[in-house]
This record gives sequence, structure tokens and C-alpha cells, in this order.
Amino acid sequence: MIRKALTLIELLVVVAIIGTLIGLLLPTVQMVREAGRRTACLNNVRQLALALMNFESAQSALPAGLTSTDDQPYGGMTWLTRSLPFIEQNSIWEQAVADYQIDPVPYQSHLGMQTPVPSYICPSDPDAGGVHWTHQNRLIASTDYLGINGTNYQQRNGIFYLDSATGFSEITDGQSNTLLIGERPPSPDFWYGWWYTGYGQAGSGSPDMLLGVAELNDPPVGGATSYLESCPPGPYAFTSGSNQQCDTLHFWSHHPGGAHFALADGAVKFLNYEIAADIMPQLATKSGGEVFEPPW
Repeated sequence: MIRKALTLIELLVVVAIIGTLIGLLLPTVQMVREAGRRTACLNNVRQLALALMNFESAQSALPAGLTSTDDQPYGGMTWLTRSLPFIEQNSIWEQAVADYQIDPVPYQSHLGMQTPVPSYICPSDPDAGGVHWTHQNRLIASTDYLGINGTNYQQRNGIFYLDSATGFSEITDGQSNTLLIGERPPSPDFWYGWWYTGYGQAGSGSPDMLLGVAELNDPPVGGATSYLESCPPGPYAFTSGSNQQCDTLHFWSHHPGGAHFALADGAVKFLNYEIAADIMPQLATKSGGEVFEPPW
């Protein structure tokens, strides 16, 4: 008995059914992949928080958010660079030490400027893992994880700021109620978000490797440019972003609905954007004495 072949109409129906099934399956696959990336990102933040706890235990203080450029021998060094030995990146740390001995100005010649560190990158960031050209002909590696400088860079009421040396005993609001690290992708022009060194507004490190939860945008003086002149003055609240230049001034992530934050006790929380606007500034200060209910 000879079987008839599929007619054209039957074939088109089969193709349409397969296309529909693929269309239904793709979002599920993407959700599963994002769930895996989000878990990896959470683990990175946790690893960084634990590294900082070990640093504080060894040094009796957390690393400076950013070291003044004239502070030798490691002028311009960030908290992320000083954390390298505590995340098993001794070879990059030793290279940094060697480069500082050769050139105390880190912005051009240091290899760390162009060295991606997987633990400093969120896998959900589509630009993760690479090095990028930015203004002033600089090639840089970036980070998705920033130190919390408090309300804004002018207040210096958080854990990290220029030349900070915060010990856990100074966090009188409680380590479980004080933000340590938060997510924010690098700026789309890659001028902000450097892990190895940086400068930021008025040399504060913000919004480079540090950021406030209600950060301000102050124009630079003396004819310099911040590449943020088109952005409003702020303050900028924790909200979703779309990789625009002005999103550089607030915490956000590529995860749907919110971003990861580490607390000073090492715990990592995923905070939704719907969090009350007045909670983030209270969580960001280390000794504000605020009375509030944490959102977890």
C-alpha cells in the first residue's frame, strides 16, 4: 500500500505548529538562562562581601573606597583592587603592586586597567567580561559592583568614600541594616565603572566604583567634562535602568525587577525597585540612628 505524501496545506500546518511551539519555548529557555546568570551574580556579590569581611578582620578596617591620588604608594587604588588577595586573585594583585612601583599614576600604563576580573562582573550584563575603549583613548575593564558611599558623595555617611577606613565597630546602625555593595552596570560610554582605579565627581570615586543611593550630579569646575552634563542634578533614586548615560547615577541591574545588594554582615538581598523611597537612604548610612523596618 502506497502512503500519500503530505499536502502543501498539511505541511504548512505542521510548520506553523512547530513555530508556535518554538515561540512558546524560547521565553522559558531565556528565563532559565537568566535565573542561572542571576544566581551566578548573587554568588559574586556574596564572595565580595565575604572577602571584605576577611579584609576587615585582617586589617581592623575595610579598604578605602578610593585612595587619594597623592597618597603613596597606591594613589588612586580602589576597594576592589585591595580586595584581590581575598578573592584568590593574588597574581593580579602582585602585578598591581609591581606596576605601582614603576609608575605611581595608574591610569595609562597599569595592566590592571585592562584586566577583567570575573568576580567583579555580573553575567547578566551583555558587556560583561570584555575591555572597552572610552574617552581620552583609554582601554578599560569594568565592574558591575559598586561600594555604597551613603546618601551621596558629599555626605560621606556610608561605609565607603575617599580615603575611608571603616571598621565594623563604626557601623552603629548594625551590620545587618547597612548596605555594603550594590549593583550598577558601567556607563554606556565606559567612562564610569572602572574597577582598578578611577576618579569620579570631585575625585570622590562616585559614580565610578562608588555610588550613593540618592546620588547627585554636580558639574565639574575648571572647564573639565564629566560626560554627564546632559543629566539632571538629582538626587537619583534606586530604579530600573535602560543603559542610558544618566542611569550611571543610580543603582540598577540587568535583572528583571531589581538588583542585588550586600549588607555589612555578609548577607545578600535582592531588592525590588518598588522598595519605599525613604528606606534606601536609611539602609545606606552606617551611623544615622534611623528607626525603620528592613524590607526583608
